[in-house]
Amino acid sequence: MNHYSQASRLQGVHYDVRGKNMVEAQRMESAGQQILKLNIGNLAPFGFETPESVVRSMIAHLRESEGYSDSRGVYSARTAVANYYQTKGLDVDVDQVLLGNGVSELISIVLQAMLDTDDEVLIPAPDYPLWTAQTTLCGGRAVHYLCDESNGWNPDPHDIESRITERTRAIVLINPNNPTGAVYEAQVVRQVVELARAHGLIVLADEIYEKIIYRGQHTYAAEEAGEDVLCLTFSGLSKAYRACGFRAGWMVVTGPLGKADDLREGIQLLANMRMCANVPAQHAIQTCLGGYQSIDDLVAPGGRFHEQIELAASMLNEIEGVSCVPASGALYLFPRLDPQRFPITDDEDWALGLLKRKKILISHGRGFNWPDPDHFRLVALPEEKMLREALGRIAEYCEETRVG
Repeated sequence: MNHYSQASRLQGVHYDVRGKNMVEAQRMESAGQQILKLNIGNLAPFGFETPESVVRSMIAHLRESEGYSDSRGVYSARTAVANYYQTKGLDVDVDQVLLGNGVSELISIVLQAMLDTDDEVLIPAPDYPLWTAQTTLCGGRAVHYLCDESNGWNPDPHDIESRITERTRAIVLINPNNPTGAVYEAQVVRQVVELARAHGLIVLADEIYEKIIYRGQHTYAAEEAGEDVLCLTFSGLSKAYRACGFRAGWMVVTGPLGKADDLREGIQLLANMRMCANVPAQHAIQTCLGGYQSIDDLVAPGGRFHEQIELAASMLNEIEGVSCVPASGALYLFPRLDPQRFPITDDEDWALGLLKRKKILISHGRGFNWPDPDHFRLVALPEEKMLREALGRIAEYCEETRVG
């Protein structure tokens, strides 16, 4: 009898945000149980609707969206992205912009175009796990540098430098950070970019949460990179414009473009092979970037994002044996479980217990390539009443699993 197996290149590729615990949650739901899913930053189920003007723009352009667009993206949308970064003081032309089916697809395209077997990419720990998974899938090696929980989860430039080898190709910066909610200090971004400059590395700047800032100020890696460090900046509509399902993202290339002609040709080849990104959603980009920024109300004091992330951090810190660095940006918290009070050996199993006992689905910390089983990620998107109920159940579970 034949056995049909997965490709060997998938060995070591993980995406535990949608792993076995989510499969169990789906099984429980099919049996009639109600599960509160706090594992993914999916905004629509929690009442965060895409702005009406953005939806109308898509509808108005549906007829002209029936054919393929240019593989780089609709010209007006690419122009809107270029103009947006120009307002941030960056020298960006429309030809430096590539549109994709969300940042996820663009990460895949770039890493495929960039990496040879055993090339290394420096990726933060904890990370957005797609970076690690795609690096592995492309035959590269993810080398994780540590972010410092005691310093607001900022990267440690000294740790980054200690991990650079002759095989290192790029440094990934996720700022604001998923899963920690950190907004990196300008000096830290500058130091990391300086490492890239000194060692001839590419900066891969994942800035999808750039508009979701509660305190501090976001620093664009491309601004620090200037004209001599190649920087690829990733962003899109999913989070700030509550359009996760639209799959509309972009990548902007800045720095020494002439030296990157060969890499850009490879990226263009892969973009051509997928024909084009989702065309209707591309027509939403110009409206989003040029119109009223409703996200500003959500992240300001009194706004839902701001109040819920603050409430969640406060309630987590009230749980005995749990500590949580308050988020300065993004939609997540990455609380720590004191190993002395929670002697956990398998954090995925601990999270599974929370699911089965309290009907709450979270993501375990090692799913974000954090080395120890002592953290978990919480999405702070439910409205206040539901959020308080969820955190109350988490507190109960912590009491049930805490020792001493």
